[in-house]
Amino acid sequence: MTEITYTPNGVCSRQINIKAEDGIIKKVEFTGGCSGNTQGVSRLVEGMSVDEAIKRLSGIKCGFKETSCPDQLSKALTLLKEQEK
Repeated sequence: MTEITYTPNGVCSRQINIKAEDGIIKKVEFTGGCSGNTQGVSRLVEGMSVDEAIKRLSGIKCGFKETSCPDQLSKALTLLKEQEK
């Protein structure tokens, strides 16, 4: 099992904790941010492959911000993927 704690930039959430095993996301927890949205994103990606989640979430913006909580999750997953190597 690979675990990572990521500090997002440019969004309301303050931390993202991720657990993955064999390229599959097992658990995602956001600290801060829009509770309903972050819980929804977390539940949707659990059981999904890391690569598929990165593909789907990367580049999503929040309003006029250049990033979003889902985009920051994709960045955290990219780091997790590098650690699994």
